[in-house]
Formats: sequence, C-alpha cells, structure tokens
Amino acid sequence: MSEQSQTVVLVHGAFADSSSWNGVVDRLQTHGYNVIAASNPLRGLAGDAEYVRQLVASVDGPVVLVGHSYGGAVITNAATGLDNVKALVYVAAFMPDEGESALTLSEKFPGSTLGAALRPVPIVLPDGSQAADLYIEKDKFHGQFAADVPEETTAVMAATQRPVTNVALEEAAAAPAWKAIPSWVLVATEDQNIPPQAQTFMAERAKATVVNVTASHAASVSCPGDVARLINEAAKATA
Repeated sequence: MSEQSQTVVLVHGAFADSSSWNGVVDRLQTHGYNVIAASNPLRGLAGDAEYVRQLVASVDGPVVLVGHSYGGAVITNAATGLDNVKALVYVAAFMPDEGESALTLSEKFPGSTLGAALRPVPIVLPDGSQAADLYIEKDKFHGQFAADVPEETTAVMAATQRPVTNVALEEAAAAPAWKAIPSWVLVATEDQNIPPQAQTFMAERAKATVVNVTASHAASVSCPGDVARLINEAAKATA
C-alpha cells in the first residue's frame, strides 16, 4: 500500500480503551494512514455519538470510521450527515437500525454469555439520574471477552477496562448512517459478547461487505492484521 489520503478514526467499545487498537494502529501507520483512536465516553449512545461526530467533523479530508462492539452503534449515529465519512467498518460490532439498542440486538439471537459475567457499580449521572457502570468480572474477562489473547495480556486488559453504563446499552439508536454510507463488517465467529449470528444478520441487512474471522470479541487485539486489511479494503474501495 502507498501513503493514503484517508484518515482512519477508530472507536473502541465497552470494557476496552483506545489501546485495544494498538496492533491495528501500528499496521495502518506503517502503510501511511493517518490514524486517530478516539476515546469513547461510554456514557450514553446519543452523547457518545455526538462526541465522536465532533471529532470526525474536525478532520480535514475523507474519513474511514471504524467501530468495535458498542462502538459500532456509536459510529452508526455519529456518521449520519457527515460528508467526509466515506466508509464504515464494523469489527465484532453492533450496527443498529433506528429504534434498536445494543441490548435488544445482543438478545436477538442466542449465544451471548455477557450478562452473567458483568459486575454493576451504582452511579449517579451528571443529570442526577441513577445508573450503573458495568464491568466484566476480572476472573471472567479472559474467557468472556478475549479467549484467544494470552492470559497475561487479558489480565492487564481486565484491570484497565473502561465501564459502559447500562443506559448506553439500553438507549435506542437514531437513524443509521449505514443506509447511506458503504459498510464493511468483520464477524468474529467465536464471539461470546455479540452472537456471530447477530453480527451476520446486521451485516446482511446493511448489505455490507463481510469477512468472517475465527476470533473472540477482542478481534482488534487477537487479529489486528485481519482488522487492518479490512480497513484498508474499505479505504481503497472508497478513495
């Protein structure tokens, strides 16, 4: 690949942070892409999407917008109406239609074991409303989130995980950008968070280009080469 004109903006999901993209960032930068790994607030879908929207709007030139897990729901709403977003890439991610939430989509097909692995921590949001921050129990993190990643790595990931609010997972999505922007999807076939059948359903509904990868939910960590290749494919197709 030669130096690219596109900027790749990466949006992590729940129970992760921007460092979950490190292997992907390294590969994309090696091939000349400008890369931004955004810090997803994980507080509420509309607010998280607006945060990412403002970041993407500040980028000069075309953008390939990438979301992992809950980050897929965020980019779905963040990209709506942004002319500089040329491609959407979903990595083991939610891609909701209007009115759907991450929670409803995760329950649409059997296979997710996430609920039993969560530890809720009661919080009060800035508006004064009650909510819960959701963490994956540390002793369950490896098997639930990243079974194909070395345990010494997942021990660090578990300690540094960023919680998502229950509000964010339950909040209904607005009009989806994937109806107007070409989409690419990586389905993680060993995912314990978002059932692979749900990922495939969402991808087919969006008429996305799909690649199946034998990976856990943490595909950006365990299979960064596959993720980077799919992003490069999307960038080249929309350049």
